[in-house]
Amino acid sequence: MPVLLQTEFADLQVYARGKVRDLYAVGEYLLLVATDRISAFDHVLGSGIPGKGKVLSQLSLFWFDLLIPIVPNHLITADVAAYPQEVQPFAEELDGRSMLVAKAQMFPVECVVRGYLSGFGLEGLSGDRSGLRRSNCRAALRESERLPEPLFTPASKSQDGEHDEIFPSLPWWERVGKSTAETTSRLESCDLQ
Repeated sequence: MPVLLQTEFADLQVYARGKVRDLYAVGEYLLLVATDRISAFDHVLGSGIPGKGKVLSQLSLFWFDLLIPIVPNHLITADVAAYPQEVQPFAEELDGRSMLVAKAQMFPVECVVRGYLSGFGLEGLSGDRSGLRRSNCRAALRESERLPEPLFTPASKSQDGEHDEIFPSLPWWERVGKSTAETTSRLESCDLQ
C-alpha cells in the first residue's frame, strides 16, 4: 500500500494544510482528507504510515456517530458517492480517508486530557505555564508517572500548523468565555481560579 503524504487535487481549492490533514474548500463545505503523515510533538516527520489516514478517519467517524445523541458535530457525510460532483474525479483516493464537513468557527483551544505526566503537561505543572493551580495537584509527580486522575491541560491551537502553546499568561477559560469554560470545567482536575 502506498503512503499518501500530501494530496494534490488540481480542480479543488486548498483551504489549509495541517500536520496530518489537508483541507479543501468545496462550495459551502470543507473536504477533510486525512493523509498518512506522522506528527509527533508538533513536528511532521518525513515518512508516513501506509493507511494511517484511513484508520484516523474511521476512528473519527466512530466517535462522531457514537456522540451525535449528546453533541452535534460538523460531519455532513463520509460517503464519497454523496460528495459534490467536482470531487468525484478523486473518489478513489478519498475513499475511507475523507469527510465532507460544515464550515465552523474553530474553537481556539487544543483540549488535551492527560493520564500520564510528560511533555507540556509536566512543564505546565512545574512552571505554571498552563494556568493550573499547582496547590491542587500533586507536586511530587515525576516524568511519565501515571496521574491519580485525568488532568485537563489546554493549549492555544496554532493557526499556522506550527507548535501549539500552553497558555503563557492568559488562562484558557478567559479565551473561550465564561459559559464555555464552565461547561468544560467538568474535565478540569484543578479548580479554576
